[in-house]
Amino acid sequence: MLCKIGDIEVWRILEINGPFADPAKLYPNADGDVGQIIEDLVPGQLDPESGKLVLPVQAYLLKTPHHNILVDACVGNDKTIPSNPGWHERSSGRFMAGLHAAGTRPDKVDYVLCTHLHVDHVGWNTRLEDGRWVPTFPNARYLFPKADEAIFGQTPSDSFTQSVLPVITAGQAELVEEGHKLGDSITLIPTPGHTPGHVSIRLSSRGAEALITGDALHSTAQCWHPEWHFLFDSDAEMAVTSRTSLLEQAAESGARVIGSHFKLPSIGRVHAVGDGFKWADDD
Repeated sequence: MLCKIGDIEVWRILEINGPFADPAKLYPNADGDVGQIIEDLVPGQLDPESGKLVLPVQAYLLKTPHHNILVDACVGNDKTIPSNPGWHERSSGRFMAGLHAAGTRPDKVDYVLCTHLHVDHVGWNTRLEDGRWVPTFPNARYLFPKADEAIFGQTPSDSFTQSVLPVITAGQAELVEEGHKLGDSITLIPTPGHTPGHVSIRLSSRGAEALITGDALHSTAQCWHPEWHFLFDSDAEMAVTSRTSLLEQAAESGARVIGSHFKLPSIGRVHAVGDGFKWADDD
């Protein structure tokens, strides 16, 4: 178990943890040697051989007293992703092993909550069975951001066709908007910019609070540099606004912050420093 927030157990389901891309390419408006800046702020996040940014691809299983909720669904197996050979047509048991290690299995997941509909957050929504894509979690309701579905569904990519559309066709999808709640403990926070409907997640239970970032940030270095654009943001300036707002909420509330792509262990707190912020890993 990664941590416990009140009555909510948070379990990491790690699929991939390796070098992703050149940091200067990922953060195109960053001044100076962005790789060195990241290495100074987040030691170990750069792969020493390639110089690429190491980004975990992971989901989080939330075990509440009443439900099992999967936040994001990673890359998945057998998916068509030729732009990233490491993700293309994977065949790995690591994700499912992580789910079982957390004490559950696909038919026991009640909700799948996708922070957005990018390829590395929807993959395990479906699995290939007899040549057909079927929902991996047969008894789950899948919550998709409505604004993302509207945009991504206009010109469906392989990812949408393989990992989102089959869930909709099966009648298991629910399109949700900002402020949506699951019970009293889980709330969707609007953080658009990375995608139009991107959301982060607030957990509140017995006076404890945590925030799951989704892709509002990709490195804790962005706590010091929220102005950095990320290559795959659909609206970079809107993403800056959302990121800054999320950091303000985290600093003011003292909530633990759980990063979807942060360097492992991916959990800590944000502190206000003057007009900016800094990150501190959990002890």
